[in-house]
Amino acid sequence: MTGHDNQAERTAAVRELLLALSVGFSVPSLLPDSLRDYVDGHNAQGLEQLMAEAKDTGLVSPDGTVVGTARYALLKEAPPARIRSLQKELVDKTVQGGQPLGELARDLARTGFKDPRVVAELEQCADDALDADPQLAAELYAEALLAGGDEIAKAARRAQASAATGDLDAAGRMVDRLLAVTGAPDLRLGVDVAAAVWAQRGMLSRSAETYSWLGADRIAGSAPLAAVAMIGSGNSGAAEELLAAAPPSGSPTLLAVALSLTQEGLRRTLGPAPELALPELIRASDMMNAAGTSIPLPETPGALAALCALHSGEPELADTLLKAAVVAGQGGDAARPRLFLLQAWSAMQRDNADDARLAINEAVKANHWALAPRDEFLLAALEVGLARRGSDVHELVLAWERAREAMMHVSVDLYSLLPWGELMITAARLRESRRVAHYLENAWDLLGRLGDPPLWSVPLHWAAVQASLLSEDPAGLAPHAAALVRASEHSHLASVLATGGKAWVSVLAGRFEAFDVETAARGLAAVGMPWEGARLAGHAAAHADERRDMVKLLACARDIHPQGAAPSTMASQRPDNARTAPTAQPVTDDGGGPGAPDSSGLSAREREVGRLILEGKTYREIGEAIYISPRTAEHHVARMRRRLGAENRSELLVRLRLALGEGYPPP
Repeated sequence: MTGHDNQAERTAAVRELLLALSVGFSVPSLLPDSLRDYVDGHNAQGLEQLMAEAKDTGLVSPDGTVVGTARYALLKEAPPARIRSLQKELVDKTVQGGQPLGELARDLARTGFKDPRVVAELEQCADDALDADPQLAAELYAEALLAGGDEIAKAARRAQASAATGDLDAAGRMVDRLLAVTGAPDLRLGVDVAAAVWAQRGMLSRSAETYSWLGADRIAGSAPLAAVAMIGSGNSGAAEELLAAAPPSGSPTLLAVALSLTQEGLRRTLGPAPELALPELIRASDMMNAAGTSIPLPETPGALAALCALHSGEPELADTLLKAAVVAGQGGDAARPRLFLLQAWSAMQRDNADDARLAINEAVKANHWALAPRDEFLLAALEVGLARRGSDVHELVLAWERAREAMMHVSVDLYSLLPWGELMITAARLRESRRVAHYLENAWDLLGRLGDPPLWSVPLHWAAVQASLLSEDPAGLAPHAAALVRASEHSHLASVLATGGKAWVSVLAGRFEAFDVETAARGLAAVGMPWEGARLAGHAAAHADERRDMVKLLACARDIHPQGAAPSTMASQRPDNARTAPTAQPVTDDGGGPGAPDSSGLSAREREVGRLILEGKTYREIGEAIYISPRTAEHHVARMRRRLGAENRSELLVRLRLALGEGYPPP
């Protein structure tokens, strides 16, 4: 053979080596037969020399892989049949050697190479990753389809992965196709995913219907999930029938125990001793945390336990449960926003707007998908609640408009009664009760079908009492006040709320004893409602006939609501107060207030009063907002007029707008 022929042969071998490396072969452990023949026909150093020549071209990196641009060019120029032949040979040799395909399977699938062994490898890896990393699992399942996988065979698992990452639309499309196939594989899992998706969309009754379609003979270990959906949509009878007819769930794993405790605890919330439900649900959440697995759920045990605690007047316990569930990753990424939003609700109920805002921010950024409709509705109700408690009328109106839109995307269920109660109160305040009337009819109907269980109905009756007070509707108040009194026999929270409602009625009627009001206010604070308690005491102080009663009630309000300063007075300074927590200031009832005068010549307390004046508040309303007497508010205004050199009220308003910045344009 001439030297020219040898050079041509080496050049062809180098090119073949570069192509083989681009496909995925490695030196020296894995070579295609074409190169093995060349190496065997030369001396022992033939492969080393060939690799050295390949590196001399500058197309091979030090680790033995072909650089990206060269790899792309080689694969593009080579005949497709040759590429597929090399890829098949590569898979053959890897499998024959007993080695997993690993990342090679992903690379081959992305190039469109179809092989059942590649499909099997990718699907197995996806199955293994499904609980811990659903995003990775979704990618692997998609690549398995590119490699020739059956679309239906893993449809339920693909849907689970998509739902777990928050892609509800993709998950819904997958299970739709699956449920239409006779004898579909993994049918029960597909139904679990469909039920979870419906729940996240805020249509829990559809979740219950999906389980009813599956039937008791096929439901097996999903029976507790069906019970959660059915009870939540107001059909406890169907839940009992299904649980009685369903076959045993199998081995008592942590997950099985968690689900069993969940349905047992939830059923107890409807019975005559609801106080026994919370420990069951707490244990269910603990077991789910310990299981470390993520399955599609209509509602997580952690969320149910927290809701039970909130409905029992124990928001601090709810917060503890939710934090543990978040740390454990309960329910996977799809459940994180809801867990954070319920944390925010617990913080709001405890009058901690800062923590509520932080939890809301965590919920919004929990995954890259938009919030599910159920969570968007809860967020909207939270924004309304925070604005109402902050006495920021402008922000309240904006939040109400957002909530009006959010409520149109969801239906009423047992696990959404707290936000519906908040919206009931706000609607009454804004004279928009007609906007929520239909939804509230559904809520009362749902509770009636469940037998009006006190644990779930008491907070909604309390919301109805507050709404009736705001609407000046004594006829509307009476049945809800009576319901609280009846529930007092079995519910401490109902007893406290009944006392609080009675105190409000007496204050608004102008016939009250300061001691009774203080007792009611402190009772509200003790069941996790400090804002409501302080508001009751502050309002009573503004209507007290005796100065000693006024001072006593103001002290009570400041004691149980130590932030004191009206949140709106701080929030209005910020350009994005819808997403920023107000900063509280200490309260005094003297003339000075906290802080020294700033460049405007006004003290911090005078600035607070000034902002409330610009919002159109009366002296009495200012007193109720920041827990000072109307007389003290009047003194602040008189002092501000002197400091700002205002001759009359109109001039005072102009000078206040200048002193307080751009947040208060002229009327």
